[in-house]
Amino acid sequence: MSAGAPDDAATARAAALRRQLTDAEHAYYVLDDPQISDAEYDALLRQLQALETEFPALQTPDSPTQRVGGSASSAFAPVQHRLPMRSLNNAFDEAEFLAFDRRVREGLDRAAVPYMAEPKLDGLAVNLRYEHGQFVQGATRGDGQTGEDITANLRTLRSLPLRLRDAPPSMIEVRGEVFMPHAGFARLNAEQSARGEKTFVNPRNAAAGALRQLDPRLTARRPLQLYVYALGAVDGYALPATQQALLDQFRRWGLPVNPLNARVEGVDDGLAYYQKLMAQRAELPFDIDGVVYKVDDLAARDELGELARAPRWAIAFKFPAEEAQTKLLDVEFQVGRTGAITPVARLVPVFVGGATVSNATLHNLDEIRRKDIHIGDTVIVRRAGDVIPEVKAVVVDQRPPDAGVIDLPQHCPACHAEVERSDDAVVARCPAGLGCPAQLHAALLHFVSRRALDIEGIGEKLIQQLIDEGLVAEPADLFAVTAETLMRLERMGEKSAANRITALAKAKHTTLARLLYGLGIRDVGERTADTLAQHFGRLEALQRACEADAQTADAEKDKDRYPQLRAVADVGPEVARRVVDWFSDPHKQAMVARLQTAGVHWPDVAVASGDGPLSGQRFVITGTLPESRDAVAARITAAGGQVVGSVSAKTDYLVAGEAAGSKLAKAEKLDVPVLDWAAFLKLLDASSP
Repeated sequence: MSAGAPDDAATARAAALRRQLTDAEHAYYVLDDPQISDAEYDALLRQLQALETEFPALQTPDSPTQRVGGSASSAFAPVQHRLPMRSLNNAFDEAEFLAFDRRVREGLDRAAVPYMAEPKLDGLAVNLRYEHGQFVQGATRGDGQTGEDITANLRTLRSLPLRLRDAPPSMIEVRGEVFMPHAGFARLNAEQSARGEKTFVNPRNAAAGALRQLDPRLTARRPLQLYVYALGAVDGYALPATQQALLDQFRRWGLPVNPLNARVEGVDDGLAYYQKLMAQRAELPFDIDGVVYKVDDLAARDELGELARAPRWAIAFKFPAEEAQTKLLDVEFQVGRTGAITPVARLVPVFVGGATVSNATLHNLDEIRRKDIHIGDTVIVRRAGDVIPEVKAVVVDQRPPDAGVIDLPQHCPACHAEVERSDDAVVARCPAGLGCPAQLHAALLHFVSRRALDIEGIGEKLIQQLIDEGLVAEPADLFAVTAETLMRLERMGEKSAANRITALAKAKHTTLARLLYGLGIRDVGERTADTLAQHFGRLEALQRACEADAQTADAEKDKDRYPQLRAVADVGPEVARRVVDWFSDPHKQAMVARLQTAGVHWPDVAVASGDGPLSGQRFVITGTLPESRDAVAARITAAGGQVVGSVSAKTDYLVAGEAAGSKLAKAEKLDVPVLDWAAFLKLLDASSP
């Protein structure tokens, strides 16, 4: 290490690097507008570290290099909060929320009161102290009066600015929530599992554990983030008039604020925001467990005052619980459309996620082994919105002595055929195909579904009746059913039977994409079926391609296998193999022929000529748009573009509507241009001749 003083060039370079890195952190975490890649950030950080190593005098307390480091501590010192960190009262249903609003309106003698609505993050509350703009102390909430000093650990969070911008007060404390996003949590658990270490039950526990590491270098390796939402003690600062203005000021100081916060005009707007956020909950990149409503007018808050433990001007309207404990009574195995035999947990009924749950998925044997699940265990069940309930974890210390080990069955539970197991013995499949009543039922239900042939009135119970009576053994048999046959079934009147025959007749006229999806080819979803239809145009062309590609299945090199199918956008080697295998099966060929004989028909698809204004450009569609996805896809293909199902580095545009989820996050990560509806229409207009 050099003992010399830094020259002017080194001093200027260090200052420039600090500024670049700080600006990059601000753009990423506060503005949600990344300006440089992670690799560029890391390269700049290494340059600054090298300079500070050579010239220690250049190192400043707020340097980005100081986020990681410091020696381990043996304890956390107590911190007395200058202003208490109070709890919030909770509302668990609409009536309690309305009662809160009524009390506020009566207390202020107003007809309606605007609120700031803020997602209630499921993380760890912290108090952050800045003096002359520099971060000097961070503490946990503790008991509300006294917390623990976790300054060294908080300094490792890149979303926490070490120095505030825009002339901050001489001393200010802000309150916020430290949390772990879902993507980071999944990555952390994967790393823990790869090292043979214990995985975490949920992101909140992982975040809390990270902040209480005695060695801040361990905290630095955890993917934590921060949002601020409240003001604590402050010196030399005139408060703005509203919570909304305060949050705007936080942003100007460089503090990260949740972009989902919104001002709502009274209780009806507040309830609409609650319902919208609850619908989006499963798609959000982080856990929330409700909505916090705060009177927006800060002067009105003073007028309402506070109770001993909670303010009168705020409430947390909690979502229905997503997790609950119950007992695993037994495990049954169900047979799916593709023959996969899936374990299902039978539970002591428990109310979770807004519904009573008595069954939950266990996914596969690998998941059962990883989570160490036994029959008789006390388990944590998770349900989010319409997501299928799952057994998330086991309360191991409550395991009974006679807990039973779970293993895959030797024979299909529906048809008793000997099951076939994958090489790793994780997945078992019934090989009987449509000869298995469970697979037949699932295949027919898929065939008549809305996104496939869309046969109205043919549902789960009716399909089961038709199978039990021996009337159907494959999809084509549905079109041979008569009204007289249906009327002989239980609870089927003349009018109901006639309606179903009309629906079957209507469904005979379909599209190639719907047919391909309805056939239930393994790994061929709705979007892939549409892509295949667009590419080949005619079923016969697809069949010829499969016949040719079948000859390449044993090619020495992977790149030489299935060339015609892999030329289709968004079709990889595994999907290509599934499609080729399906259409190479004589029984499947005969099944398609029988559908055509039964009168099922479809128009040929006009294959794009490749010379349209969007030729060669790949689009992915996600979220809720003003038009259906089929209509949006038709606009794109009419202009020569291709619509694919998943985002990759080869994607040219993501068309994103409301409630866009993981595809939007992946597009942003890969720097794929994202078009909202207005931008999409503008692109089409610009492409028009």
